[in-house]
Amino acid sequence: MLFHTVLIANRGEIALRIIRTLRRLGIRSVAVHSDADAGAPHAREADTAVRLPGGYLDIEAVVAAAAATGAQAVHPGYGFLAENTAFARRCAEAGLVFVGPPAEAVEAMGDKIRAKATVSAAGVPVVPGAAEPDDDLLTADIGFPALIKPSAGGGGKGMVLVRSAAELPDALESARRTAAAAFGDATLLVERFVEDPRHIEIQVLADAHGNVIHLGERECSLQRRHQKIVEEAPSPLLDEETRARMGAAAVEAARSVGYVGAGTVEFIVQGSTADYYFMEMNTRLQVEHPVTELVTGLDLVELQLRVAAGEPLPLTQDDVRLHGHAVEARVYAEDPARGFLPTGGRILALHEPGVPGPGRPAADGTVRVDSGLAAGAVVGSDYDPMLSKVIAWGHDRPSALRTLDRALAGTTVLGVTTNIAFLRALLAHPEVAAGDLDTGLVERRLGELVPPAGTPDDVLAAAALLLQHELVPAAPADPWDVPDGWRPGAGAAWTVWRLEGPGGVTAVGVRGLPAAGSGAAEVRLPSGDGDGTAGADRVLRADLTVDGTDVLVTLDGVRRRYAVARDGDTVWLGREGSTWALTRHHLGDPGDRAGAGAAGDGVVRSPMPGTVLVVKTAVGERVAEGQPLVIVEAMKMEHTVTAPVGGTVAELPVRAGQAVDMDAVLAVVRREEEP
Repeated sequence: MLFHTVLIANRGEIALRIIRTLRRLGIRSVAVHSDADAGAPHAREADTAVRLPGGYLDIEAVVAAAAATGAQAVHPGYGFLAENTAFARRCAEAGLVFVGPPAEAVEAMGDKIRAKATVSAAGVPVVPGAAEPDDDLLTADIGFPALIKPSAGGGGKGMVLVRSAAELPDALESARRTAAAAFGDATLLVERFVEDPRHIEIQVLADAHGNVIHLGERECSLQRRHQKIVEEAPSPLLDEETRARMGAAAVEAARSVGYVGAGTVEFIVQGSTADYYFMEMNTRLQVEHPVTELVTGLDLVELQLRVAAGEPLPLTQDDVRLHGHAVEARVYAEDPARGFLPTGGRILALHEPGVPGPGRPAADGTVRVDSGLAAGAVVGSDYDPMLSKVIAWGHDRPSALRTLDRALAGTTVLGVTTNIAFLRALLAHPEVAAGDLDTGLVERRLGELVPPAGTPDDVLAAAALLLQHELVPAAPADPWDVPDGWRPGAGAAWTVWRLEGPGGVTAVGVRGLPAAGSGAAEVRLPSGDGDGTAGADRVLRADLTVDGTDVLVTLDGVRRRYAVARDGDTVWLGREGSTWALTRHHLGDPGDRAGAGAAGDGVVRSPMPGTVLVVKTAVGERVAEGQPLVIVEAMKMEHTVTAPVGGTVAELPVRAGQAVDMDAVLAVVRREEEP
């Protein structure tokens, strides 16, 4: 029999996704939450929610919550305790069913070094490498380029690519520090880096009765910072013969450790030859599992629950059929233009197209959204920056890509900078459309995928018109009350709005006030040379219509719709997946915008909200340009902040362990020539 109550030891979109399957099966759901997540959607959606004072990694608190709520089983989701051997064993000791593989399998595959040895003995090909403690990684004869990995890690955290022996010592130091912080184990291994590799993984299922099958592959080659951002099933690379061989190898890898449950065997593939090597096995549900569900019509969480309850798999390998194509894009709170640094903020407005999964596609063009977002929620630096997943299914790959692009264009998240516009550019890239993928594609083509700095004219105009519109009373009793600058014998005056956006501060003039609801006006925008003089400016006809929470702006005959939200003096505008935040400054002359807000040459600011991990300098120390000063960590991602100029450290207002906001001052370096 299936369980009557299951506790979900996770948060966000995966917790909500598991709750949906539990509800469909008539199983009571128990959520847990940290203090930061007290009002989170997963805590509200579950039948019961329990506070975890110590957060999601507190094993004893999770077990106590299960006991207090009468839960029979614990589903760990992914991340947090999902691959924690001690947690799996503690559940067993408490009489709880761990919805995952046996602790011994988690232990065997959780250690990358041991996993490689185990599957190699089973005949699965592996990448050449060296591993601690047996090998000295500084002197191992691996060759370069090489990839450093935490032995106990996953999700790309702590992975560092080194291309020469000179880079190795610092890279090992950084990887060891990240591994210890993220996984509690600083053990590392180094592997030969396969040039232009493709990342292809096989979904496996195994029950306690000796049955092991695979559900085909997922291609996960589109990555940034060694973390996946777009995944699809099936892979455009594999033919039926290669798929069968890789599937058989994955099944053998699972059998070699007595695996039970859902798991993923990951391979690195040399794209030009389709030669493949075992990389690791993830002993849990994967973030990208929805694409497999859409092409197979199976609910992987339901299968996990049935296997955990002791039932045999309800299908054999011959029953597995792949239908159509599915592609998933991960929406992150990050800024691709700043090296994918995490962002944060309060969600002011939200629109997500599609239907929450799982389920078999109803028709060509099906869109599924797995999300943990809610309007008003705060996105901070406590957890991974992934916000949601948008998944599309089509009868073939081009259809699925088109559907996903339309879905992303219809996704609006205002208040937090996201990667949605970048994802749309990536999906439209000719190499991606052709299926010519590898894990270095994003880094190689980043300049083509990130929009140029600055704010489009239409967005500047929309923000200025909206601000101008807000000056108008809803129904002015007297026309003299309309503040448009009109006076007898003269037309309306220009109102100048100084708006700070990604490209700096721009002066936008508006003449003619949009009345309540809608109206016409003129907009004056700087010319391309940006000198701000009246003669160089362009004057365009504009119309504004306010439509609920959206505005429609016609500029020079082109009409566009924008989602709009306000946060104090900042106006957020969203259009077709892109967002812009424009902050209102005091009214002033267009000519004083140049250079506004620029920091001094020696001021070093935090590139993201996070925590100071390491301070590598001291006040009075002489530093060279480019020398590391401070390491900031957010969401398990490290960023080294360097000296912008050579000189002496004059100020250092931060310490290790201190939380900092984006753009907080970390240090001030006085130039050598300064007194």
